[in-house]
Amino acid sequence: MERERAGVIRAVLIDIDGVLTVSWEPLPGAVEAMERLRAAGLPLALVTNTTSRTRASICARLTEAGFPVSVDDILTAPAVTAAYLRENHPGACCLLLNAGDIQDDLTGVTLVEPEEHTEPHPETDVNVVVVGGAGDEFGYAALNRVFHHLQRGAHLVAMHRNLYWRTADGLDLDAGAFLLGLERAARVDATITGKPSEAFFAAALAHLGAEPSTTLMVGDDIESDVLAAQRSGITGALVKTGKYLPETHRSADGTPDHVLDSFAALPDLLERLASGSR
Repeated sequence: MERERAGVIRAVLIDIDGVLTVSWEPLPGAVEAMERLRAAGLPLALVTNTTSRTRASICARLTEAGFPVSVDDILTAPAVTAAYLRENHPGACCLLLNAGDIQDDLTGVTLVEPEEHTEPHPETDVNVVVVGGAGDEFGYAALNRVFHHLQRGAHLVAMHRNLYWRTADGLDLDAGAFLLGLERAARVDATITGKPSEAFFAAALAHLGAEPSTTLMVGDDIESDVLAAQRSGITGALVKTGKYLPETHRSADGTPDHVLDSFAALPDLLERLASGSR
């Protein structure tokens, strides 16, 4: 590919987990495909709901694995969440329920320690509960504490609704399963800041200075990655790796623009689209 032959696709959004890597190990051909995109000069952003690592940590793992990426290429749900909280809940006391340390990406957000807020405190009580990715932290005591805060009027903000994710050992349960229970029990609706929210894709496009009609999103989650991007006017490409399941594909509410065996096939797809648009 040459940059001037990019055709109607002039920017690419790429999910990480399940597309480039599984348990942070590169999928076959993924590094080489990324190198081809870099050689083509296409602007790209790695857009991820990963909540266990900061942007810097993600970049370090990917570069160690051979991917030609920088911190500026990475847009995470925590970073977008921080921007949302700064704009919509400035100065709020936020209780974070998440597996992993992401505080460096939550700049400008006031986080409180969970053990300090087990009982109501009228002047310093939690204003916003922020739910990230699931792990051992999602035990009964923690979830019940969140439930109490929601009953007292705290807003519920979630970085994503993912029900599960792919690891080297198979599919693991994610925060979306717990989020459904919290919403129903507390009779509240969470504000979603990561994929599949329109705000997340808008932030990704703004990050690249790209238009939706000339951007392609590649992901392994047909709902959160692909169909959500298509609803924002972005071309969607589903890969059959990561959390991809044939039954989920068949029962989806829509049809991906493109289906690929893996990310390794993306450069060839872009070449075909470029030649077909001339």
